[in-house]
Amino acid sequence: MSGSAIASASALPARTGSGINTQASLAAGAAILAGAALIGTVVNPRQAILYVLGAALGLVLYHAAFGFTSAWRVFIADRRGEGLRAQMVMLAVASILFFPVLASGSLFGQPVSGLVSPAGISVVFGAFIFGIGMQLGGGCASGTLYTVGGGSTRMLITLAAFIAGSAIGAAHLHWWSALPSLPKVSIIELWGPWTALAVQLAVFAAIAAFTIVLERRRHGRLVDAGASPREGLARFLRGPWPLVAGAVALALLNFATLALAGRPWGITSAFALWGSKIAAGIGFDVASWPYWSSPARQAELNGSILNDITSVMDIGIVLGALLAAALAGRFAPVWRIPLRSAIAAIVGGLLLGYGARLAYGCNIGAYFSGIASGSLHGWIWLVAAFFGNVLGTKLRPLFALEVERTPKLTGC
Repeated sequence: MSGSAIASASALPARTGSGINTQASLAAGAAILAGAALIGTVVNPRQAILYVLGAALGLVLYHAAFGFTSAWRVFIADRRGEGLRAQMVMLAVASILFFPVLASGSLFGQPVSGLVSPAGISVVFGAFIFGIGMQLGGGCASGTLYTVGGGSTRMLITLAAFIAGSAIGAAHLHWWSALPSLPKVSIIELWGPWTALAVQLAVFAAIAAFTIVLERRRHGRLVDAGASPREGLARFLRGPWPLVAGAVALALLNFATLALAGRPWGITSAFALWGSKIAAGIGFDVASWPYWSSPARQAELNGSILNDITSVMDIGIVLGALLAAALAGRFAPVWRIPLRSAIAAIVGGLLLGYGARLAYGCNIGAYFSGIASGSLHGWIWLVAAFFGNVLGTKLRPLFALEVERTPKLTGC
């Protein structure tokens, strides 16, 4: 498996298929168009555009196989750094776009703000267990959604547990929030946008260089991702895309989210909402949880999920990935899941959901959008989650989950 195979090895089949899955393509396309029409009618046109933007994110994530879980795992276990370097490109492009805009406070005449959160014990612990959950569950927040859309039945288990863990985390967040913590710290406000941007870009470059040194030390040269079986328009529509192309596309789509929603891309707040609605439906007094005490959150809890930006974008991601998988000829769900793998999916999903609430976000809301917003908590999240991935990678064999390794290479 190449270093660009970022999704869990057990989550999806090979990256190319023999032909387009016509029925699945038509169904996904119809669902995206019909959903946009419905949301545009019952909510507003901007919400419909955000839904379609979510679908575009799902298509990019799938075609580039762009995620975080396997990228971190293959670096931890095998020192392959292609995925981590792509993440640095994504963060660099996003930071270049975000920092001047966030410093001004507006974009195209509309107010915008970044995702800046406190950084304390809850973030460190939450990100650490989220990292463990990534490796056991087989995906991060974005990875879980796009692999579900791509037809992974195992990831449906992870997603269900993710939602449950998010609701439990919402119920407990007030306790964790009371623990010692730094206030919200924005390096854009602290240092100014240009100094902050220069420092951040230097750190991205240093991380990328570090991965190159370690990869060459382990393998003798950088591991080649291999040639694409498609070129031109066929590659654009059916994939696979280069990781760097996916990185740039995700940064641009996150910036589009900032422009339309007034804040960057996030994923897991919707899971807390869905899980809490389900809990309320079976009799829990969810409205009494401090998490839902503010008027805005009460409105979310009592309203339709179509009114929630994160929810409609999450649904769009799943459908966009479904469309991408069908166009690639790879939508072929397999329903037999080994018991140990299913147990890992449940445990991992619960850790993902609970950890995301404690850490004020996931690999998207805290890591990607947090760092792109200049939030100190995003960097703390990265470090804690990475160490969680180290432990999670060591635990994978206990559940008969693969840890990818490349045969020793030679050459310069």
